[in-house]
Amino acid sequence: MEMPTTAQRAGRAWNRAVPLAIAGLGAVLLGGCSVDVRDPSVPAAPANTPVLSTPTITPGHDAAAVAGRDLPFAAGGTLAPGVPVGISDELKAAPGWKLVRENVAGASQYAKADGCVVAARVSTGQAPLVRGEDRESTVALFQYLDATIQPSYLKTETLQWGGAPDAPGKKVEVLALEQAAPGGRSTAVLARVFGAAGSSAYISVSCPDAATLASARNDVLRYLPLVPPTA
Repeated sequence: MEMPTTAQRAGRAWNRAVPLAIAGLGAVLLGGCSVDVRDPSVPAAPANTPVLSTPTITPGHDAAAVAGRDLPFAAGGTLAPGVPVGISDELKAAPGWKLVRENVAGASQYAKADGCVVAARVSTGQAPLVRGEDRESTVALFQYLDATIQPSYLKTETLQWGGAPDAPGKKVEVLALEQAAPGGRSTAVLARVFGAAGSSAYISVSCPDAATLASARNDVLRYLPLVPPTA
């Protein structure tokens, strides 16, 4: 979607300052988080639209070099224009997890016996969200999902950039929002808009409590790397 670790407690202190209005995003998470963040003015694709195959690189673009380096927000412009980033599906093979939905309009969902649910989605057509560097664009994505979210609620974390569970890749920066959702569940969202690539990656984690959330996030870090486009 293996992974470099992120600060598991990042955001707990600022959670107390998040307004109750953000509970709407928690409802989205608990609903499976199959959020389409493409331009609202563009008609939605039919549900049976084929999922994009492994993307290819435009001539002259050094895909291996991009995949072999960390991808901070400022380096988003090194991606090939219009070629989407992917998310691995290795979580389905992780201990305790099972695949619930696979590549339905770009989204997959996984469930764990302890009650945790992870949803991962790749969306294309993200040009309306692009605001300069990828960090600002990713803030725009969160605010598209919930207009009450302020940039200060979001913390910079990392996911794995390529690699495999037994062979970690590089790091890719994402923004994370962690909070308590209605019903007492603990939730976290990790997302990034790739402006040059015209796509976004969105992973949500919803668990019964903070302890199970921390464990599930460790699994996400290891088994759901973001996949660089390959030649």
